[in-house]
Amino acid sequence: MIEFQAHVVDEVVVTAARLPPAAGEAAFSVIRLDEAALARADRLDEALSAVPAVSLFRRTSSLAANPTTQGISLRAIAPSGAGRTLVTLDGVPMNDPFGGWVIWSQTPTESLESLDIVRGAGAGPYGAGALTGVIQLRERERGGVLSSSVAERGGARLAGAGGFDLGPARLTASTLYETSDGYTPVRGAAAGAADTPLNLEARAAALRLDAPLGQISVSLRASAYDEERGSGLAGARSSASGHLLSATAARRAEEGRYGWRLQAWRRESDFANTSVAVAADRSTTTPANDQYETPATGWGVNAALRRATRDIAGGRLEWELGADARFNEGETRERFRFMQGAFTRDRVAGGETSVAGVYGEGSWSDDLWLVAGGLRLDGWRNENGRRREWDRATGSPTLDESDPDRSGEVVSARLAARRFIGGGWAARAAAYSGFRPASLNELHRPFRVGNDLTEANAALVPETLQGIEAGLAFEGPISAFGVNLFWNRIEDAIVNVTIAEGPGTFPRAGFVPAGGVLRQRQNAGTIEAKGVELTARQALRGGLTLNGALSITDARMDGGSAAPQLTGLRPAQAPIWSATGGLDWQASDRLGLSLQARYESKRFEDDLNSRVLEAAVTVDARAEWRAGPRTLLWLAADNLFDAEVEVSETAGGVAGYAPPRTLSLGLRLSY
Repeated sequence: MIEFQAHVVDEVVVTAARLPPAAGEAAFSVIRLDEAALARADRLDEALSAVPAVSLFRRTSSLAANPTTQGISLRAIAPSGAGRTLVTLDGVPMNDPFGGWVIWSQTPTESLESLDIVRGAGAGPYGAGALTGVIQLRERERGGVLSSSVAERGGARLAGAGGFDLGPARLTASTLYETSDGYTPVRGAAAGAADTPLNLEARAAALRLDAPLGQISVSLRASAYDEERGSGLAGARSSASGHLLSATAARRAEEGRYGWRLQAWRRESDFANTSVAVAADRSTTTPANDQYETPATGWGVNAALRRATRDIAGGRLEWELGADARFNEGETRERFRFMQGAFTRDRVAGGETSVAGVYGEGSWSDDLWLVAGGLRLDGWRNENGRRREWDRATGSPTLDESDPDRSGEVVSARLAARRFIGGGWAARAAAYSGFRPASLNELHRPFRVGNDLTEANAALVPETLQGIEAGLAFEGPISAFGVNLFWNRIEDAIVNVTIAEGPGTFPRAGFVPAGGVLRQRQNAGTIEAKGVELTARQALRGGLTLNGALSITDARMDGGSAAPQLTGLRPAQAPIWSATGGLDWQASDRLGLSLQARYESKRFEDDLNSRVLEAAVTVDARAEWRAGPRTLLWLAADNLFDAEVEVSETAGGVAGYAPPRTLSLGLRLSY
């Protein structure tokens, strides 16, 4: 007789190779957006901008923003095109290796399971770029979604993400296609024949393979993106493309056992941008610059070792040691000096940057207390900088410069404590520091917007930030409340400083037309900011939920001897007040309605605070109908009341605006 013996086989769940958030992160100011919150936004930067503490460089999303203005910062201390916030996807930096900005279309919201916004926590384990904080994206592990939508002005979007098992491994994929005829940013009597729509076509795809090797998880990921868009003026367009490869191996820490992560990544990108000069009556444009390609490469490695142990002084001790290194190289290739119907000069400018560091982090917690902190040491280096210009007709050099290599070290630290008070209340306090080296774009690439020209500066040194904050929070079953007070100071702030007005011809920069200004990137003293952040949520009867948030940030410049004219002024693009308020109503099991309002006080377009972007209020509305357990239909109206939101202003007072009221309709399928 043959006997069959039953064996219990443990289910193997394939997961991405990542370490979970460190226990000590909870001591700092962290905001999490889950999959449900992300599902309400087509673009990731739009989901982030719903948080008042998040500042896009300009008031418009990546639907219409030039790639060079898609930088993101936290707490409105001093938003910049390069961004003062590090963005990572499962540990891999998403900031562009040349410009530091983030191409948001490369990461559709459907591909993410959640993200964390860590405000003001310093460099910590994140390293360079986390000046005002870090945004940590986590890619989807299980489940899937397919979204499609159409919108006014030729808008259409198709995106999806999901995976399936391949034996012991799992393959996860995401894709995006989006197109829009766009809108014209200059409106009314000020608009002329030269003003054209901000049209867009974007594509992105990613593939990740997760495989278990015993107790180790291995992830191999490849992604690519490509987008092309109009810049709002006849003859002005931009494009961005790139791809990313990464490999990660990790083992999660368990009680009494080491966990670790090893990661390597390589990113290649390219950017093209044509700029024009605009006639005073805005009837015509003249070519000003043709940046036909900007090849750049970034690569890096990081490693972390983590251990958690219980019964240490009556609590749980967790520590992590790590190291990372990042390398960037790239150059801009341009044609400029348009005369008699043709460009007469060529330019190549670029270089290499690198930063490497080591850190130690630790936390201790019991039923009431969580104490966390760490120390970090980084070395940075700028090398092989060059700028060469020559006459296109003769080949004769007109400028040939090699920049001296520069290097230095930065020490950063952070310390925080959280105390549970009882009844759902908790108090916390933190002190921290961080830094951001200048990007290749800031060091080497001059650029033009309309009639304004900004020069590069190869002598820039890293910005550094020191900050303290304290907070009080309540979390209950039907309500939540939080308040944070903070003070931050940025030393050696990188600012576009006005140094001359057109018309005129200037050394290196060349001709600046009437109505334009000449600026240069400089380490222009310090920026000091203090502020308060409030959040609240309250569930009511009848399926109603109220939510609101308020951010007040008073940021001021001290230009010192480098730029005394900036002392006492506010940094460009930094509003004092921003607030959101919303109402969600689950009217039935199938029908959900929401209304969200956002207010932002005035901000300034320029360093001299001479170009004012007025305060604005926008209201967004959304209705969702659940046709089935996995099927959702939605209708949305962005900028419901068609508010005119200024996002730019020329020296002549001509304003550009954010999108007008936009209606969209979509379908979302999930599994």
